[in-house]
Amino acid sequence: MINDFLIKGEVFEDERGKLRFINLFDMSEIIRFYEIVPKNQQIIRAWQGHKHEKKWFHCLSGSFIINIIEIDNFSNPSDDLIPTRIVLSSQTPEILAIPNGFATGIMATLENSRLQVFSNFGINESKKDDFRYPLEKWQAEW
Repeated sequence: MINDFLIKGEVFEDERGKLRFINLFDMSEIIRFYEIVPKNQQIIRAWQGHKHEKKWFHCLSGSFIINIIEIDNFSNPSDDLIPTRIVLSSQTPEILAIPNGFATGIMATLENSRLQVFSNFGINESKKDDFRYPLEKWQAEW
């Protein structure tokens, strides 16, 4: 299942330095992007979901644990849903593509970690499609 969500990139290196790229990432749906810079590694941003909005995550620096969970009922999701844990690192060029219908939880694992987030919704559309659940709703490996 994890490989269904990851868009792999590559690294090219020569005497001038390194070039990291993710050429398979189709950005035609992207409307906006933003960056998450957690204050520390103890903060967990969970759970936030969207019925219709899609998100793409790219680790710019450091490392993040991202737990994703497919929501069965946005008004009253089951307590028995099981998150899938994915680790993104700036050392590995890849994009985590989260389809609509999922919720995410995010935690940095290294100091000064930075996560770039892409969205196919504008900010006003996104606010209307935003579902929040308590951190304790589902058991995840952080």
